[in-house]
Amino acid sequence: MNASAKPLAIHDLTVAYQDKPVLWDIDLSVPTGVLAAIVGPNGAGKSTLIKATLGLMPVAAGTVEMFGQPYAKARRMVGYVPQRSSVDWDFPTNALDVVLMGTYGQLGWIKRPSKADREWALHCLDQLAMADFAQRQISQLSGGQQQRVFLARALAQRAQLYLMDEPFVGVDAVTERAIISLLQQLRSDGKTVICVHHDLDSAPEYFDWVALLNVRMIAAGPMKTIWTPENISQTYGGRTQSLIRGAA
Repeated sequence: MNASAKPLAIHDLTVAYQDKPVLWDIDLSVPTGVLAAIVGPNGAGKSTLIKATLGLMPVAAGTVEMFGQPYAKARRMVGYVPQRSSVDWDFPTNALDVVLMGTYGQLGWIKRPSKADREWALHCLDQLAMADFAQRQISQLSGGQQQRVFLARALAQRAQLYLMDEPFVGVDAVTERAIISLLQQLRSDGKTVICVHHDLDSAPEYFDWVALLNVRMIAAGPMKTIWTPENISQTYGGRTQSLIRGAA
């Protein structure tokens, strides 16, 4: 790993569906130790950006590096929390086993988790107040509890960069507070966290860095300089008068 390299560096990234650009010529460089939001309207390409970054969909052009390396070489340093709606919650497994999956990058797929691995997974569940549900089938958990389990799985990876696709969607207030507390702790520990986020009111409260996206990258940088009525209006096409309470 290049110690001076940014956790995420995207250059000239273009993604298209059936020749229609969904992301166009994206440049984005995210520094170490920030809690960053990717914000934009529906159809802006926010989730596509996360998936393309992780190699989960093909790109038409451009490059993505994490810590100066392609994702394939940096994957052990990267934790991913997908949209909850994209997960098969009927899969027959319990919360502890889901979190243990986060240790497989360190173990390899053949070696079985050790007692220490199980203790670490339980600790990660406890960080999200889910240790008491370790043996509960994931299909029996509430939406907020399921989301906390997936966050615990990402935590179990001991990653340096976390990519999260709308972690606050469909969760209760208690879970939302637990999530933001965890994310702030990760930032305090020097980790970099990037979240797709849809709520304009909470964005300046929760995040200290932001990327405003609408197919193209409108602006990116520290929240205090980027979060302006002009930038938000450009991102959303001027339809934001009642939504930009936190903009300076």
